[in-house]
Amino acid sequence: MQTQVTQPDTRLIDTFSQANWDAFRDLLTPDVIYEEPSTQRRTQDADTYVQLCQGWLRALPDGRGVVLRSVHSGDTLVHEVRWEGTHNGPLDTPGGSIPPTGRWVSFEGVMWCEMKGDRIGFIRHHLDVLSLLQQIGALPAP
Repeated sequence: MQTQVTQPDTRLIDTFSQANWDAFRDLLTPDVIYEEPSTQRRTQDADTYVQLCQGWLRALPDGRGVVLRSVHSGDTLVHEVRWEGTHNGPLDTPGGSIPPTGRWVSFEGVMWCEMKGDRIGFIRHHLDVLSLLQQIGALPAP
């Protein structure tokens, strides 16, 4: 008997990395809630979340996500993601904008998604912002 292995649903990360905003938005419910505990950012609709993600790609124009591990159970989808790119644009933070440094960054995050039917209705994204800020020189490295 052969076991069938299904591929994890990485469309959200893939469409972000391709900056395919129409396809990205189509994966979300109109009232998707997004939380980023490390920055305390929170959005409550698809358009605002897309704008937040576009801001990440303004800061890291060649930015992309690489899914390291995924778990999908019931209505919950979890991705461990390595985010990487070159800090060639202003990085908007709750404390203000950090000018481009030209530095390559690689940091990780874990994204918890709750599905509503075939769309994502809730995302909590735990990002290693400390590593990001250290790599661009905004904070001292250990």
